[in-house]
Amino acid sequence: MSLQAVSKHLKVLEEAGLVRRSKDAQRRPVHLDAEVFDLMRKWIERYQRQAEERFGRLDQVLARMQGQDSPATDTEQQRAEGAAG
Repeated sequence: MSLQAVSKHLKVLEEAGLVRRSKDAQRRPVHLDAEVFDLMRKWIERYQRQAEERFGRLDQVLARMQGQDSPATDTEQQRAEGAAG
């Protein structure tokens, strides 16, 4: 990776607030802002829990729907035939 590409990537990370740069004479040290990653992790975990809950509810709905669409039991079939005949 070229120095120019690294610099461009660092600029994007800096604009996103993930790293910060300081000036030290000719050097431009880059510092990782770990607090931002902690906040991001918490945000991701919250939405992960919500997604898991929604998928759980979807599983329940699909299970109920499959139960309704399943073939009638022998007793149900006999009742239906008796009422029709």
